[in-house]
Amino acid sequence: MITVLLVCHGNICRSTMAQSLLAHMVRERGIEDLFEIDSAATSTEEIGNPPHYGTVRKLKEEGIPLVPHRARRMLQRDYDYYDYLIGMDSANIRNMTRIAEGDPKGKIYRMLEFAGSQADVADPWYTGDFEATYRDVLAGCEGFLERLGY
Repeated sequence: MITVLLVCHGNICRSTMAQSLLAHMVRERGIEDLFEIDSAATSTEEIGNPPHYGTVRKLKEEGIPLVPHRARRMLQRDYDYYDYLIGMDSANIRNMTRIAEGDPKGKIYRMLEFAGSQADVADPWYTGDFEATYRDVLAGCEGFLERLGY
């Protein structure tokens, strides 16, 4: 079982989009039994809230089923549990590393590293551009699965 935690600031836009998209991609490849996929926030401000309406709308446009999810905060124990902790931007990576009390096992990654880039996935909460966020998340998820050989 490959365990994956996708992380952004509030866990209502980017990480929930990535969770739903990655879950869809592994289901389409017939390998969903090999994965456990979840998402979390580095902050507490959206805890308990559902995915942002912009994320819901974009996933619906793309025919991607929304994974039922309520925002939760990443915890230190998540570092021990998950094989891959994938943040959306450099601020997420800093906060994830702080929450995990370091990254001694090299499990924390930035999403677009898997697409050969050091760029951040822009936060549509601020940009309003869910299309650009979707393209980046898709590129990261495809690169991630490719790196794993799927």
